[in-house]
Amino acid sequence: MEKVLQLPASDCLRIVLYGPESTGKTTMAKALAAHYNTQWVPEYARTYLQQKWDQEQQVCNQEDLIAIVQGQLKWENTALKAAQQFLFCDTNCLVTRAWSETHFEGYCAPELLEYVDNTHYDFYFLTHIDVPWEADDLRDRPQHRTEMLTHFEQLLQANKLPYSYLKGSHEERMKTAILQLDKLQIEQV
Repeated sequence: MEKVLQLPASDCLRIVLYGPESTGKTTMAKALAAHYNTQWVPEYARTYLQQKWDQEQQVCNQEDLIAIVQGQLKWENTALKAAQQFLFCDTNCLVTRAWSETHFEGYCAPELLEYVDNTHYDFYFLTHIDVPWEADDLRDRPQHRTEMLTHFEQLLQANKLPYSYLKGSHEERMKTAILQLDKLQIEQV
């Protein structure tokens, strides 16, 4: 794995908004970054795949996943330079792994698994499916939200990663997240 694609050491806590598509990850990443006056990292896959769709009318395939992870890590490394106390990530390698496994009959490329194993995040917020589905060119599983959420949570549990659910209205999600993040800050001191 290229050194540039690893996450450098930092005093910032890396927080992942994690969950199936159309569950409010982007909204929460932006709002939390604004609340804590820090940086957030958009979802590289959305930019990459929208461009692919617009130019070729093609959807994601297995070969795209490594490019997506590499692009995401580059964006994270750039944002980390300007982040203070927290870096909010609108996705990460584990999201890409979950997507691969649910879309390619359980398969995840060894190189992608290596990225997952070699990146560290301090906390995950699992975004619940209790928000309305919003269709777009890229979202493809409105009828499978429950099984997608279950798979996402199973990956967190299997890897013993720290997480909590974000459920309810935007205000409820923000309150839950801020309480958890303030607790994490105290634990860091």
